[in-house]
Amino acid sequence: MLKTDVFYQGKEKTLYRTDNPDRLILEFRDEATAFEGRRTAQLSGKGAVNNQINALIMEQLQRYGLPTHFQQHQSEQASVVKALTMLPIECVIRNRATGSICRRLGVPSDQLLQPATFEMFLKNDELGDPLINRHHIATFGWASQEQVDAMIEYCHLANRTLTALFDRAGIELVDFKLEFGVYQGALLLGDEFTPDSCRLRDKASGAKLDKDLFRQGDSGVVVAYRQVAERLRQLLGPENSEPADTAD
Repeated sequence: MLKTDVFYQGKEKTLYRTDNPDRLILEFRDEATAFEGRRTAQLSGKGAVNNQINALIMEQLQRYGLPTHFQQHQSEQASVVKALTMLPIECVIRNRATGSICRRLGVPSDQLLQPATFEMFLKNDELGDPLINRHHIATFGWASQEQVDAMIEYCHLANRTLTALFDRAGIELVDFKLEFGVYQGALLLGDEFTPDSCRLRDKASGAKLDKDLFRQGDSGVVVAYRQVAERLRQLLGPENSEPADTAD
């Protein structure tokens, strides 16, 4: 499959068109950004380890019946994905209170959230990704109500699946963001699942294993990401391919 021109370039990833109009190449770059681009850095090895983690997670979600755009590894920092028409909505699941929900609702940081909360945000950097609900989505036509229902269902399925998986790896899944798109009429999970788009904590020590390290100026970002990748590989290798228990 031949890479051609740039289809879309984000803060830390680039999508390239290919000689197959139904396929794109998703490249994870070594950039790190935070605070709406006010903090940036080049972190050698970050793109490659994020590509590894994303592939492991997407394959696990597909195994549990959550359809995704992921197809296969293409190179160290790139994977082949289906070409989606993305919905302008970010879906967030929180198992603990941290970040913006604490500021908005005045709840204490690290409060356990039972049941987990689900929120939707308009994907718009200029507006600061504002919080929205299904009524906004219906009024402005950002997605159908059937798509909203499916996104909610898929996000909770992902949470059950990945909470169990990370727990087996000795990691707590604190929160995460998912984005969805449409491919030939079907709703699929798009974008990525990496420590850039979730919060992870080591269950034994409480150490952060995600992008919060970069936000706080810690130099151990890539080391932490590699630790996450290695733990997932140990669980999801060919000899350890049995699904995790995701019962409610």
